[in-house]
Amino acid sequence: MQVFVRDNNIEQALKVLKKKMQREGVFREMKQRKSYEKPSERRVREQAEAVRRARKAARKVAQREGLIPRKPAKPRTDRPAAAQPR
Repeated sequence: MQVFVRDNNIEQALKVLKKKMQREGVFREMKQRKSYEKPSERRVREQAEAVRRARKAARKVAQREGLIPRKPAKPRTDRPAAAQPR
């Protein structure tokens, strides 16, 4: 994993790194490896993850086909008041 530091902005680079690690599941894996997980618990967890993935994939397909309405996009509120168009 590689993150570039632009204009000596370490804080921004750390933010990007943490986001990448979160997406890759590094934090989740570190938490799991902190203690021993019995094989039976591992099977149950992996099965639950597979069910969750299958449901998510089915939901996306249904949204693409128009069977389920998509969630409306939230209005962006992160821009300062001076930069908003009038």
